[in-house]
Amino acid sequence: MHMHHDHHHERTSKNQRRLAISLLLAAGYMIAEIVGGVLTNSLALLADAGHMLSDVAALGLSLFAVWFAGRTAPTHRTFGYYRAEILAALVNGALLFAIAILIFVEAFQRLGNPPEVRGPWMTVIAGGGLLVNLASLVILGSGCRENLNVRGAWLHVVMDALGSVGAIVAGLLISLFGWYLADPIASTLIVLLVIYSAWHLLSEAVSVLMESAPRGIDVDQVRQAILDVPHVTGVHDLHVWTITSGFDSLSAHVVVGDGSGQTEVLSQLRTRLHERFGIDHVTIQIEPEDFEEGPTCE
Repeated sequence: MHMHHDHHHERTSKNQRRLAISLLLAAGYMIAEIVGGVLTNSLALLADAGHMLSDVAALGLSLFAVWFAGRTAPTHRTFGYYRAEILAALVNGALLFAIAILIFVEAFQRLGNPPEVRGPWMTVIAGGGLLVNLASLVILGSGCRENLNVRGAWLHVVMDALGSVGAIVAGLLISLFGWYLADPIASTLIVLLVIYSAWHLLSEAVSVLMESAPRGIDVDQVRQAILDVPHVTGVHDLHVWTITSGFDSLSAHVVVGDGSGQTEVLSQLRTRLHERFGIDHVTIQIEPEDFEEGPTCE
C-alpha cells in the first residue's frame, strides 16, 4: 500500500508547479474581472469572472489534494485524506451553481431594459482575461496528457477562454454599434458554460463517492482480461473504484486451477491490469478451485 501511495504522490507532484502558476494567473485576473465588471457595469465580465472561479477551484483543488493527502492520517483513516479532494469538489460545484443562478436572474432582468455598459473597457479587460487563459493553456498543455487532474484543469481553462471570447464580442458590439443587449446575451451564454462545468464537477464527485467504476474503464472488459490469464478459472467479488482523481483501485477474488503457480499468476494479473487499464493499486485474493468461503452477511 505504501509503495502505491508513493507512486501516486510522485505522479501528482510532478505537475504541481504548472498548477500553481496557472492558479496565480487565474486568481489574479478573476479579481481584475470582478473589479472591471463593477466599474464598466458589465454583467458579461462578472459572469466570466464567475466562470474563472471554476478554473481557480479546479486548479486549487489539485494543489490542495497534494498538500492535504501528504498529511499524516490517523490509523482509522486507512486511505488517508485522499477523499478531501472529492468533498471539496462537491462544495465547489454547489457554489458554481449558486453563482450561475444569480447571474442568470440578473441577465434576465437586463434583457428587457439593458443598462449602459462601457464597451471599450469591457473589451480590453476581457481581452486580458483571454491572454491569461491562453498562457495557462500553454503552461498546462505539456502535462494534461499524463495527469487526470491537470487535464481537468486544462478543460476548465478552455471553457473560460470561450467565455472571454464571448465577453470580447459583446464589448465590440457595444463599442461599435451601441448594442447594449449584447452584454446580457453574452452573460447568459457564459452562465451556460458555468452550469456545464459545475454539473461535470458534481457528477464526477458523486460518481467517486458512490464508488462507481472509473470513467473509461469497462468492468466487463476487466473481468475478461483477468479470465484470459493462464490458469485462471473464475473471478468474483470484482470491484473497481476511484479513491481520488487519478488513483484507481481494484480488488477481486481470483480462482486458479490446481498446480498453477500462484506467484506467477498474481504477477501476470498485475502486469495485465496495469498495461491495459492503468490500474496500479490492486488487491487480489488467490483461491484454489475447491476453496469454500465462510458465511457472509448477504
